[in-house]
Amino acid sequence: MENIEATIVNPLIGNKIPKPSYSTDGSAGIDLRACIDSAITIEPNTTELIGSGIAINIHNPNIAAMLLPRSGLGVKHGIVLGNLVGLIDSDYRKEIKIAVWNRSENSFIINPGERICQMIFVPIIQADFKWVDKLEDNGRGGFGSTGLS
Repeated sequence: MENIEATIVNPLIGNKIPKPSYSTDGSAGIDLRACIDSAITIEPNTTELIGSGIAINIHNPNIAAMLLPRSGLGVKHGIVLGNLVGLIDSDYRKEIKIAVWNRSENSFIINPGERICQMIFVPIIQADFKWVDKLEDNGRGGFGSTGLS
């Protein structure tokens, strides 16, 4: 368990909207909720930026947070993240915002406090490039070269 500092930046959190939490003991992602005063309709093929009501301080440059869509919203309603995966660097300290994209053909309503994405924490390895004149050819053909089965 890694200790991550969190702060409430919108007073709806902890009052009308529950603080972020894991849904089960085995959950990998902590659910982030729509921190909004009233329902928002997301029209087909549009994106809305929605606040989470919290900010975090990871402190550790070897850890980052990632925002992932909730599978049920994506499969059943076409609601995913506008950038597909959000990355929160260890030195970002402002409110976590969620770009919610409606990729379906139907309007979708997000209500206050609704769980709209999940946040996981992952280890980070920063690379130090070793610049060379040419890379060794691995003989692979690239995208799709190994087929489907």
